[in-house]
Amino acid sequence: MTLFAEHWNPETFGLSLLAAAAFGLLGIALLALGFKVFEWITPKLNVEEELAKGNVAVGILIAAVVLGISLIVVRAIGG
Repeated sequence: MTLFAEHWNPETFGLSLLAAAAFGLLGIALLALGFKVFEWITPKLNVEEELAKGNVAVGILIAAVVLGISLIVVRAIGG
């Protein structure tokens, strides 16, 4: 792991943008998949209904789940 970023190379800028977009889309897809797995594991919890009732605890739970899945996805993609 390098401490400083490598020098910027204008020839690879387009490829870098394409890679960032691809990994961004992959991360979003994996996050959505992880959330669907969470909903599959907890069939008795209707998130939309509970949030419509104003259940703050469910909102905090969903935020924690999304952050946890995001950390796992970042480590999986970033290495």
